[in-house]
This record gives sequence, C-alpha cells and structure tokens, in this order.
Amino acid sequence: MSPWRVRTLDEGDLDQVVRIWEESRDTTADPAVSLAEVVSALQADMPAVVAVVGTQVVGAAVSSVAQERGWVLRLAIARQWRHHGIGSALLAALEERLARVGVRRIGALLPEGEVGEDAFRNSGYTGRPDLSYFEKLLTADSAEATVLDQLDGAVPEDGLWGRIAGMTAEKTLIERRLVLPLENPEVARLYQLVPPRAVVLFGPPGTGKTTFARAVASRLRWPFIEVFPYQLADEAHGVAAGLRRLFARVEHLQEAVLFFDEAEEIASERQDPTSLAHRVTNELLKLIPQFRRGDRRLLICATNAVRSLDPAFLRPGRFDYLIPVGPPDAEARRAIWIRYIGPDRAAGVELDALVEASDRFTPADIEYAARTAAQTAFERHLSADPQEPPDSTRLTGDYLQAIAGTRTSLSEEDIRAFDHDLRSAARV
Repeated sequence: MSPWRVRTLDEGDLDQVVRIWEESRDTTADPAVSLAEVVSALQADMPAVVAVVGTQVVGAAVSSVAQERGWVLRLAIARQWRHHGIGSALLAALEERLARVGVRRIGALLPEGEVGEDAFRNSGYTGRPDLSYFEKLLTADSAEATVLDQLDGAVPEDGLWGRIAGMTAEKTLIERRLVLPLENPEVARLYQLVPPRAVVLFGPPGTGKTTFARAVASRLRWPFIEVFPYQLADEAHGVAAGLRRLFARVEHLQEAVLFFDEAEEIASERQDPTSLAHRVTNELLKLIPQFRRGDRRLLICATNAVRSLDPAFLRPGRFDYLIPVGPPDAEARRAIWIRYIGPDRAAGVELDALVEASDRFTPADIEYAARTAAQTAFERHLSADPQEPPDSTRLTGDYLQAIAGTRTSLSEEDIRAFDHDLRSAARV
C-alpha cells in the first residue's frame, strides 16, 4: 500500500503547495504560468489535487477550465518523493475532476526539463513539436486598464473631496484616519503607523457614505470599484465564487478603493451553518486578510445597520475603523443648503428657517428639496417675463414649500437605531 494518497486541494494546503513549487524546480526557465495565475485559479475553485503523506503535502497539480478544454497549470513533486508514481496519480485524479465538468481536451505548457515531463508521458500525453508558443507581455498600465474595465472601475473626477459640504466632523475624521496616512505612507512609517486597509462606514440611508467613499478615491487618485451584492448573485457558480473572482482580479491592481454598498447583504450574522448567507460570510472573512496584504488598496464597506453584520466581520485585524456617518446637524444642514442654493443667492434666503424646517433631512433630501425649489422658481420666471431679473423675495417661500413636499429619508426609528450603533459599535 502506498504511503501517500491523493485528495482535493484544500485552502489550508496552499502554503505547503507554494513551498513545493518554489523548491522543486530543476530548470532556470520561467514557467509558462505564473504563481499568481495559479493562485487565482485556486481562488476560482478550479480543479486541483494534492498528494499527502500524513498531513504533509508532497505533490500538487492545479488546472483551469475554458469550455471543453482544460489546462494543467502546474505540477510539482517534492524532491524526496519523485519516481514513486505520484505525478501520474496526480494527473489521473485531476483528469477525473476535469471530466466531471465537461472537459474533453487537456493541455499543458512546460519549459524544457521541467519537473513532471515523465509523468505526462507516462499518463498518455503527447508532445506537440509542431506547435510554437507565442507570448506577449503587456505593460502594467495596460494590464491594469483591462482589469479595471472588467470591474467597471475608474479614478473619480478630481475635486470631489472639496465639494462635500457640511458634515465637517465626519469629513475631518475620515481625512485623519484614512486619507492622510494613505497619502503620506513614508511619514506614517516613521511612527510605526500602518495605514488602514479596510474600514466600515455606517449610518442611516442617504447620509453620504457612498459620497465619502468615492471622494476618498478622488482625493487619493486611486481607481474606485463599486460592488453591489446583486451583481455577485449573477455569478454562475454563486455569490461565494463571485467574491473569489472579484478579489482575485483586484489583486492585479496596484492601487484601488474597493467599495461594497449594503455590506449586510454579504456579511450578515451567521446563524444557520447550512445557509447560503453563512457560506458567503465565511468566504468574505477568508478573503479580507489576503486583501489586506496590499499596502495601496483600501476596502470600504457601507451599511445602514452595523448591528446586522457578523461580529467576526467587525473584529480588529479585519477592519481598522468603524466610522459613523450620521444625519447632518444644524450647522451641517446650513452648509449643505448654501452648497445647493449657491453662496450668492443664499444671502437673500432665510437660511435659519430652512435649517429648522429640514430637521432630520439627509444631504440627499436637501439636494432634492433644493432642486425642486429651483425648478419652481425657474418655471415662474419663464412664465412671467424672462427678461426681468430674478425675484429673490420669493425664494425662501419656494424652498420652504419644497421642504414641506419632501418626504424625509429618516424615521425616528432610524435615528434611534443609529444612536444605538454609535454607542455600541463605533471604533474610530
């Protein structure tokens, strides 16, 4: 009986597998497939097997699948376990798994003298000397542009940070905790300050969490990638596989702000171990530590209900800060009104009345009311005499009427829930 056995590669095997790949190469030629590509295939749940002796991994084979064709990306065997038939056994096990997913033709690209040549020949693979291998290396910028295009990511327009009106406390906190350390990594290093890798913004709907996330990317001049849970649900192999594919692609970017809105949809508290939500949350918990290895990537998750997130999701080590973004206070509402009315026209408006009347309004509510009032004044002007100067005496009434007709986004229950989260969850 063999002292070794073949089984499916588990996530916990990866460190041993990588070590075997690094130690077992007998040729100086670069492999046709990079280690990063192999790891991406593993993250995408492509067929992969290992040979083990007890708990020690002594061989591994990883593949990828495209329609009816499969590719053996890497085959590696620990030096002391070569010539024991492990390579042929790994290929046989891999072929069985590839056949299950509809593969009918399997190929492999090996530099001359690479470990595994004998295993392929012994397993019935035929060399193709009539084929020529062509390769083109894209520049880093070209490769990143391709990934960003796939993810619908782009660097936001410049100046978004400066255009955030009001919300001074939130803006100051986010700048100090997120932006400045990421903008000044060398200074941060002098004080052993590790810039943030992942943060949660929480607060009632409409308070500007997405605006802040996008403005951070604008300020840093990093690509902004916004992800909605329903997009991941479109993945053929499920949300967990969609998460793995997403994070594998982001790994190829040197800089990025990855933003999840409605994070409670993918990181809800785990209760039923057999549920889809449990599996999705587990997957995200495994992916975040890997994401954090990049020192110029930032994960921002936004949620209306931080209390609904899994406690393990919120622990230090996964998320650096849990930052509240609450409803604007009176001072913030005044600044937001001035932003949307315009500094010059605001001088002719009773701002105190607008601020008082718009209690519990979010920035989005104020923007809507300001636009409604402007439309009313615009139509009145055109219906009278367009050549006459604007009648500023009626503007306050226009804005108060628009406020009265705007349904506020926040209820008393929303405010109470936010206050509870603020006391129990904020970590700044």
